[in-house]
Amino acid sequence: MAEALISALLEQLGSIIRKQVEQEVRLVVGVEKEVAKLSHNFKAIQVVLEDAEERQVKELNVKYWLERLKDVSYEMDDVLDLWSTEILKQQIQQQEKAAGNAGSTSTTKKTFGRVDEKDKVVEKLVSGSGQGGETCLVIPITGMGGIGKTTLAQLAYNDEKVQAHFNTRIWVCVSVPFDEIKIAKAIIEGLKKETPASNELQTLKSIIHESVKGKKFRLVLDDVWNQDYRKWEQLKLPLQNGAVGSRILVTTRKEEVARMVGAHHMVNLEVLSEENCWALFYHIALANREKNESKVLEFVGKEIVKKCKGLPLLAKTMGGLMCYKKTKKEWEDVLNSKIWKLDVVEEQVFQPLLLSYYDLAPAIKRCLLYCVIFPKNYEIAKNELIELWMSQNYLNSIENKEKEVVGKIYFDNLVTRSFFQEFKEDELGNIMGCKMHDVVHDFLQFLTKNECLVLESEGGNNKRIMEFDGYKKVCHLTLMFAPEGPLIPSSLCNCKNLRTLATFDSKITSFGRELISQVKCLRTLNLSHNSLKEVPNEVGELVHLRYLDLSENFDLMKLPDTMCNLINLQTLRLIRCWALKRLPEGMGKLINLQHLHVMGCVDLKLPKGIARLTSLQTLDEVHIHGDDDVDNNKEALFELSDLRNMDQLRGSFRIWFSTDLKDVSQAEKAHLVNKNCLVSLELSFFFEMWQPNPIQEETINALQPPPNLESLSIKLLIWHLDP
Repeated sequence: MAEALISALLEQLGSIIRKQVEQEVRLVVGVEKEVAKLSHNFKAIQVVLEDAEERQVKELNVKYWLERLKDVSYEMDDVLDLWSTEILKQQIQQQEKAAGNAGSTSTTKKTFGRVDEKDKVVEKLVSGSGQGGETCLVIPITGMGGIGKTTLAQLAYNDEKVQAHFNTRIWVCVSVPFDEIKIAKAIIEGLKKETPASNELQTLKSIIHESVKGKKFRLVLDDVWNQDYRKWEQLKLPLQNGAVGSRILVTTRKEEVARMVGAHHMVNLEVLSEENCWALFYHIALANREKNESKVLEFVGKEIVKKCKGLPLLAKTMGGLMCYKKTKKEWEDVLNSKIWKLDVVEEQVFQPLLLSYYDLAPAIKRCLLYCVIFPKNYEIAKNELIELWMSQNYLNSIENKEKEVVGKIYFDNLVTRSFFQEFKEDELGNIMGCKMHDVVHDFLQFLTKNECLVLESEGGNNKRIMEFDGYKKVCHLTLMFAPEGPLIPSSLCNCKNLRTLATFDSKITSFGRELISQVKCLRTLNLSHNSLKEVPNEVGELVHLRYLDLSENFDLMKLPDTMCNLINLQTLRLIRCWALKRLPEGMGKLINLQHLHVMGCVDLKLPKGIARLTSLQTLDEVHIHGDDDVDNNKEALFELSDLRNMDQLRGSFRIWFSTDLKDVSQAEKAHLVNKNCLVSLELSFFFEMWQPNPIQEETINALQPPPNLESLSIKLLIWHLDP
């Protein structure tokens, strides 16, 4: 990771020199000499880093040296970023002055072995219906991490015989902590296909009790750790109201949990046979090679597979690593690696993961380690992850490729090496999202325990969060299950090196001004899915900020004008902020803004300055409110014709029309036909039921789409209003 830090710093140093030459800016007297000196020193350090990172696992003095180097690197990164920001500020001022003077890859999820185990689980699921006894049978699947419990549960869950046998099926990822309210809400979502508003456990239990009545359901509770019988009973009781023959499938690493929920029907998963483990490894590492080539490597490969000890996760990981190795010598180097002999690693299962990790390029290592900020079993959106990597400056240029392209290359690399799993694909088979195996998550936490921290509170108890103190070296912090109220500032005051602050499953109502004053190094701030009503003016002081997510804060009505001071901002996510009416007029100053997500902000009026953002690639949605819209400052608002200079837009784009255009030239001037980088375009028209002519033919003709679209849809949405 330190090696990647140095690489990023060198690139930033070079960028500053280029910008100085281009802009003729002098920030500090003799700064070129300082930059050259720093570059020389960092390059000298870089020479010894590759070996040092592997040695730190067993040599404490090397580990200490690397930690000190990382501390210095982060400090230097902040200084360089301030220099770069000053250059940008002067550039914006020059542009405003000039304007004033002018007057205007997917992998296959193929299974090896587990046929007998699957048949056993399926038989337990479908047998015994209507024979009396316990209404809802619980079947635990137990086994060590990485052995394939979740895979087996999925095989049974999707079996045709099982699907035909049950009315309803629900899958809930539990993990830690065991939060009854969260689990109950997830069960209700699976049953009713809607999210309950209540957070009262008794109310949720009543909803479950009524929802399962008369239904023969199958419920999977994946990755259960808690062995408190009282909590289990709270959850199980309302499920007993289901029809006879209902089943609950529980996966867990802990035999104590398995015995608690249903020892009589336990399925204990053993390791794969050597034959099946080899077949899995071969499928990933050798199946696509010429027969003669794979034959040469088979002996070494089988010796490597023995070290996987029958664990499917490790066979997949090693297969993903070896598919990049071409020669027999490279394969033998892996087999004879010293990492197999390490005994300081917390779990033996980490050794193959370490081999695959150390084989990654430095920049990809950093991208992988950053994924620890997500909770276990979190569904990671691919594009969102790439934007997060970009915010941390992890996507160094490769042959002048754009950073998003680099991010996709890194993501595909990690997919191939089996660091990601459970892929979510679009209709064309492109990976849109994924999860990480909890063993991989544990492994990343092992590697980043001094730098990344996930703080949890259980059942609304925020004691651990309140006691959080003294983690001065933490750079990436995730808060989970924070109670309703303000984001606690006192517990974060020592985290002055924070690069990332994210909340999950929280109901934060505000984040204080004093907190902002303590976390001014932030690159990434995710406060989505909370209950924020306002954003303080002081947010404009976060000059390093690249990524801000305020999505699904339903009561958020406006953003402060000081947001326009965030000239390094690359991503702004405001998805489903339903109450949001306006964005600040000065948004045109955000010259680095590349991704603006406003999907579901139905009343949002964009400022005209958006059209000047030449770096803007993503604008997922605009609402055209029509010519009759009454506004005191209508000239400052974004119009359909302002799209004419935004041919750089890419990805998916939707235009909503709340009324038909009286001025058809607005549609013509939008020049949609020139937006050749768009993949998907949707035109949606609202009209009232009795409206005789909802859309004029001229308007449709004027909105001529670009020729390279993969998807085009035109929707008519009827408003049924009582007269």
